[in-house]
Amino acid sequence: MKIRWLLLSLTILSALSLFAQQTPQSVADAELPSLLGIYKDIHTHPELSGYEERTAALIAQELRAAGCQVTEHLGKYENSKLKGYGVVGVMKNGDGPTVLVRTDMDALPVEEETGLPYASKAVTKNDEGKDVHVMHACGHDAHMAAFIGTARALAKLKDQWHGTILFVAQPAEETGNGARALLKDGLYEKFGKPNFALGFHDKADLETGRIGVTEGYTYANVDSVDITVRGVGGHGAYPYKTKDPIVLAAEIINALQTIASRENNPLDPIVITVGSIHGGTKHNIIPNEVKMQVTVRTYKPDVRERVLADIDRIAKGCAAAAGLPPQLAPIVNVSKDLFCPATYNNPELTKRLVAVWKHSLGNENVELVDPTMGGEDFSEYSLPDHSIPPVDFHIGAVEPAKIAEFKQEGKELPTLHSSKFAPVPEPTIRVGIVGMTSAVLELMK
Repeated sequence: MKIRWLLLSLTILSALSLFAQQTPQSVADAELPSLLGIYKDIHTHPELSGYEERTAALIAQELRAAGCQVTEHLGKYENSKLKGYGVVGVMKNGDGPTVLVRTDMDALPVEEETGLPYASKAVTKNDEGKDVHVMHACGHDAHMAAFIGTARALAKLKDQWHGTILFVAQPAEETGNGARALLKDGLYEKFGKPNFALGFHDKADLETGRIGVTEGYTYANVDSVDITVRGVGGHGAYPYKTKDPIVLAAEIINALQTIASRENNPLDPIVITVGSIHGGTKHNIIPNEVKMQVTVRTYKPDVRERVLADIDRIAKGCAAAAGLPPQLAPIVNVSKDLFCPATYNNPELTKRLVAVWKHSLGNENVELVDPTMGGEDFSEYSLPDHSIPPVDFHIGAVEPAKIAEFKQEGKELPTLHSSKFAPVPEPTIRVGIVGMTSAVLELMK
């Protein structure tokens, strides 16, 4: 009889232990109330790229509270405009792999029009000293809340993983140089090279409660090209005595589109967009020059090199055809500082994590999504040799009913960087925590 009671007691204790075992879902639910407060605070107090002083201090405080060894003021290096607001929290739990978990921190120069009670009213000076409104129009506030929640969750789930986690809070993602700044400042030399790199980003056309991910290329190379079109200015009434750079600029713009339509394999996606053109001062004056700013999006390295060479060739060819001498050929400058390399999700790792997410969120809540021509400097963490397998996944941020409403009315949803975009906080943050925590547990179990 005693043996029977002993066995029954052990069975009950075992069942209670199993029942009491915490999961990413249970920890996320417990932490959400305080994380929503943090999210709203960050949303109300956004900071531009390179100026994330308050935000970085808050992240550092939360990582310390979660049990991390924290290092602040990272990412300042020679000739950099960045002030070094990167934060790294190290959480160790015995021997095992090292996993990098990254969030971005910066906001955008956008005046918020969401109508939210905690909407940003912030105005600050930009790099040129001009007053600009600031808004978390890309959802980095939700990323940070989920990032903090992940740190808290993994601190409570230490019985389920072993190894080292590098929690990296990165400045200046929107300008494409924040990750590069941390790496140049010795991120891996100071804290060790990770075995895996994980990131996430909210998605403005994906339902809340869902994760979307792409195998292989998921974000594009981003190049910023400045073209100075030169000419010979003069009076607008006597154009035959000038070489009009405005007309030449228009010809170049049209000719650039033939790169995509006639010179590129349609199976290799590219985008060439002239986003800015400035020239002239008055109705009747033909200027000496026109300045254009061009964004170029590609995936493959060889396609990128060819497209950039094509832009240079076409600009100078159009000038030659217009009769400009070589000394007045357009000046084409490809920015090295603003280059953002393509993000390539390791296919094997992606498949592995998709299986994990389907288990933790349900099959219907995980989907393979199309790649985007947007940019994301998360790619830097696996470069230059891609020896660190990375995965950057999407978190659904829009109410299903809102998606259905806009679709029925034939309207487009507010996109990332829109003054009207804001993720639905609670489900977005929750899925971010569950998705990232589950992924880390899988890689460190």
